[in-house]
Amino acid sequence: MGPSLNIHDYRTAGCWLALLASAAGWLCAQNAAELPVSARARALHAGSLVFDGHIHAVDREFYHGGDIGQRKSDGQFDLPRAKEGGLGALFFSIFVTEDYYPARFETKQALRMLDFAAGQIARNRETTEIAYTASDVERIRKAGKIAAVLDIEGSFDLDGDPAVIREMYRLGLRSVQLSAHNWTSNYADSCCSAPKWHGLNGRGREVIHEMNRLGMLIDVSHASDEAISQAIDISSDPVVATHHGLREINDIPRNMPEWLLKKLAAKGGVIGFQIGNEFHNRKAFDWRTAHSGKAFWDTTGILQRGTSLDIYELDRIVGPQFPMLPADIPQDIRMTVDEWVGVVDRAIQLVGEDHVALGSDFDGGPPLPRGMRDIRDLPMITDAMLRRGYSEERIRKFLGGNLLRVFRRITAPHEQN
Repeated sequence: MGPSLNIHDYRTAGCWLALLASAAGWLCAQNAAELPVSARARALHAGSLVFDGHIHAVDREFYHGGDIGQRKSDGQFDLPRAKEGGLGALFFSIFVTEDYYPARFETKQALRMLDFAAGQIARNRETTEIAYTASDVERIRKAGKIAAVLDIEGSFDLDGDPAVIREMYRLGLRSVQLSAHNWTSNYADSCCSAPKWHGLNGRGREVIHEMNRLGMLIDVSHASDEAISQAIDISSDPVVATHHGLREINDIPRNMPEWLLKKLAAKGGVIGFQIGNEFHNRKAFDWRTAHSGKAFWDTTGILQRGTSLDIYELDRIVGPQFPMLPADIPQDIRMTVDEWVGVVDRAIQLVGEDHVALGSDFDGGPPLPRGMRDIRDLPMITDAMLRRGYSEERIRKFLGGNLLRVFRRITAPHEQN
């Protein structure tokens, strides 16, 4: 609700102008900052497990220093703002960009970033803690802290060597992207680069079997349709698309077609919805592409550098892109939070409320719905779902219950290992 104003108090022309200026100023402030959220939504949000399937949690700090426990004035994520947004758990994603692939530095970079992530979490042990299982998530959340599931976006080994997978598991990694971000690996095709394997090759099937055996979540976001379909068939566990969208809403290869979504859900999987306009708003995608001159997944320029640069030179090239600030898409083009929830609603119509989740991609560059600032404004989603008439049970499933259920199925058999 806005400020309480009584027009009878404004008896002169000057006062009428003051009234209009006050109202306009309040509306502008609401567009620039937090929009009102109902008391019911705030209470429901605070009482739910909010489990985000994909957040770029330490990219900024790795390249520029600092602490995730310090409030930032830009970007979309830090621990203080996450607490304000009601976050209870996250897939704490480290991002090994394609820049490190041509020279085959991906494994070294993954180790560096895992080491850094563990250090950041340890420095903030009063606020966050690494979770290896669903039971850990519940225990950590009960203690009033944020549960961090270590996750990798990109590749930690373009070859998919089982020995490397096992070592990463021992280091605490529990979620792995199947494809090498927007790059075709030596075992799996990506959504957004030239196909090589028509999905997965024999090594790709071995990778899935080994991850199943260990109890690691298979993240199919960024994989090609064929690779996702084959992974669903091969995996003994459900797979998760941690940060995705619907192709019928925006026909881009990073989004999932209806037939594939239904296949993922039939095997018990979950689709996490990325929160940016570029995934779910064709006007915004076209605006961004026109102004940047290429689609957001285009990595062709990386190959032109060759392989002569060392890893520290690559750090200096990669670092300036973090934090990934979103494209400055005009407000009148951006979708509202209610329209974003409408995309989730379409998925529920197709596969039911047990197969949808939050996968924001905060600090991965998503241009947020109109009125959202950053992770602090997650309760706006809860409010929009209440306005749509969702039951509290459905909202809790979306906010974290569905993702926790799948994570439990994958990790519970391995809790004693």
